[in-house]
Amino acid sequence: MKRLCCCLYFILIHFVTAAQFTSSDLPIVVINTNGQVIPDDPKIMADMGIIWNENNARNNITDTSNHYEGKIGIEVRGQSSQMFPMKSYGLELWNSSGNSINRSLFGLPQESDWILYAPYNDKTLMHNVLAYQLSNQMGHWAAHCRYVELVLNGEYKGIYVFMERIKRKNGRVNIPSMGSGDNAGDAVTGGYIFSIDKEANGWFSHYPAGAGSIQYSYVYPKEDNITDAQKAWIKNFTDSFENALASPGYSDAASGWRKFADENSFIDYFIVNELSRNVDGYRISSYFHKDRYSNGGKIKAGPVWDYDLAFRNADYCSGADVDGWSYQFNTVCPGDFWQVPFWWDRLMADTGFKAALRCRWQELRSSTLSLNTLYNMVDSVAALTAEARQRHFVQWPVLGQYVWPNPQPIPATYEEEIRTLKQWLSSRLDWMDKNMPNSGACAEYPSTVSSSFVISKMPNPLRSGDNILVQSRENQMLSVKAMDAAGRLMWYSSFSLTAGNNYLSIPVQGWAAGLYFFEFRNAKGEQVTKRIIK
Repeated sequence: MKRLCCCLYFILIHFVTAAQFTSSDLPIVVINTNGQVIPDDPKIMADMGIIWNENNARNNITDTSNHYEGKIGIEVRGQSSQMFPMKSYGLELWNSSGNSINRSLFGLPQESDWILYAPYNDKTLMHNVLAYQLSNQMGHWAAHCRYVELVLNGEYKGIYVFMERIKRKNGRVNIPSMGSGDNAGDAVTGGYIFSIDKEANGWFSHYPAGAGSIQYSYVYPKEDNITDAQKAWIKNFTDSFENALASPGYSDAASGWRKFADENSFIDYFIVNELSRNVDGYRISSYFHKDRYSNGGKIKAGPVWDYDLAFRNADYCSGADVDGWSYQFNTVCPGDFWQVPFWWDRLMADTGFKAALRCRWQELRSSTLSLNTLYNMVDSVAALTAEARQRHFVQWPVLGQYVWPNPQPIPATYEEEIRTLKQWLSSRLDWMDKNMPNSGACAEYPSTVSSSFVISKMPNPLRSGDNILVQSRENQMLSVKAMDAAGRLMWYSSFSLTAGNNYLSIPVQGWAAGLYFFEFRNAKGEQVTKRIIK
């Protein structure tokens, strides 16, 4: 009975036939495997044609394959997504002998390796596209995408995203090539691409992540090509980064983690993961690359990758919530096997990192991440599939249906999917605005405070070496006095505040343990009193 139900389902979801599909405003990809079943690995040889009449001309299934016609190697790709009836595929352009060839497709830089991504459980059809566009607009390379419709072995398969894959090359991850002889000097220092993912083939971190360890994989050079000297070098460099990050002086600009990693790339990587509330962010499908010392030579976070379960598309581990930080996944789902490395907790405890993050957030919120800009991006991407998705959702009638791991409530129509995405983005931005670290040169004065200064952070108990954070609306003088429980004056001083954040050090060493009262007063007579234990 179970097999019969599966067969009936297979029949029901194939409504659009090749005969019914005659033309499209999107490019048409036609693949014929000549009777072969496409495996997970290795690639099999197949024929591929691409029909793309440029300048907004219509593409007819009867047109000649004018954009590409030739051999390819093809395999099923993905991990959990392989359970879906709509499969994603990895492609490599081949000649008739099975050797890879480079071609420019859809105006993108020449390459042999490409991906046909199946947006089956992402009913907006755009989560990956949005994340990659955002990262590109923030100044980083991320996979460029083109929507197409696929016909496979005579069957219409719906809308796919034809996209670049992460690879070392000019026009993709632009780092130097490495050969078997690059084992010493500047040559061995880069370039590398490595990842944190489920299928590790590299090395393990010395630092635990939950009950397990972080596993690294070689992306470039590939496992089959990387030399022992190169393996040792990138492992030792990453170890040095982690050791610096775990050290007491980790935030030192010269000798701490910044000696090994590029701060700006980590900030932008953080922002894309957090804005999208990526439930897989940081812990899997996380890529990093490193240039040679002669080109700067630090680890850079990215390219961003794999956002199908982001933007409110995971019903587990708070993945659909608008509140909370994704980097704190380990506290939300401590029992999950794949955990976030300790890096991000350390970075978010670094006052310098938080200050730079605040500045970058403000910059992006007035441009790339303004609500109107994001809404326009969503609308423009949705417009690309307006015609084709009518066929797509007949072929794959998933609208209004639960497809793992869609959260409740499930929108009934595509228009509701887009409205839900926009509402979620608005709420997510609002939460991040309120919870983004408010420190450093770009700190904003609290809008709800009427007085010209506020005591934003005062450790309690207060110990020697602790700082008090005072935010000031303007440049002004502030007097501070401390009294013990009996009302005796213990200490008094004046501070010159500048507009923004000010850190005051109170010399409490030598004071007896007990209760103390601190009085903060400015020339306007505004006063704040704090009760503190020493």
